Amino acid sequence: MTAQELLQALEARYDAIDARLESAGAGDRDALRQDIVGFFRETESAIEGLAALKERIRGLVERYKALPAPAPAPAQPQTIVSDHIGSSTYVERGWTAIASGDPKRAVKELERALELAPNDPHAESLLGWAQMLREQYDDALMTYYKVLMKDPNNPLARVNLGYICLKKGIFGEAIEHLSRAIRQESDRKAQIYAHLYMGMLYLEREMYDDARSFFGRTLELGPGMLEAWWETGRAYYLEGRLAEAADAWRTGHQANRFNLWGERCGKALAQLEAGEPVTDGV
Repeated sequence: MTAQELLQALEARYDAIDARLESAGAGDRDALRQDIVGFFRETESAIEGLAALKERIRGLVERYKALPAPAPAPAQPQTIVSDHIGSSTYVERGWTAIASGDPKRAVKELERALELAPNDPHAESLLGWAQMLREQYDDALMTYYKVLMKDPNNPLARVNLGYICLKKGIFGEAIEHLSRAIRQESDRKAQIYAHLYMGMLYLEREMYDDARSFFGRTLELGPGMLEAWWETGRAYYLEGRLAEAADAWRTGHQANRFNLWGERCGKALAQLEAGEPVTDGV
């Protein structure tokens, strides 16, 4: 079975379960739960298998490179040394790009970091994050499963797996990953984003008070996290509390109007004050 055929088979199974849910009743809950859990585990296993196969393909590449060159002169032997000092510069640039809302540049910087220091778990975690923000969810899943195979408790990987599950509408798995990251308390960056994404999950489920509670905790942990002000404004706006939405967006905009999220807060505030519907992601 080709990778495309495997993907089509998994999508067909998803569609079948989705169709059953449309007409399901209380008596179908247990059977559906078992099918969904089994489907998730099967998909997770397939992803892990593909990740392992990808690594084996790297071995084929290395073996190919070791074949004798056709030129008569022998090639000069080269020693590949991981350059963690040089890599750290690109890792820092990658993180800066993520924080400033430029995931495309972040992917480029982090891929360069991994060329200099292959298998660096921190660079891999950030690469998965950048891929996720570009909505390259399958690539991000592959990256994070690779990270978790080496470090099952990696909090940043857990946080962003939670976000991917959130975007795919798999709320139970998202809560599990995000809650686990919150409980670890070993990585401040992961803590901040775990609370932010948990707030986004509750906002998606229209549980506005719970969502704002998590956004508030996000701002306690990271006062400069202006995305939390944007999401707080969304929570108020979607609930119909326009004055509170305006206050939240005004605060986010005034905190840093040149930041991507501060700029979005300012745009939403201007639309709201002009009596127009807020159209930017609300």
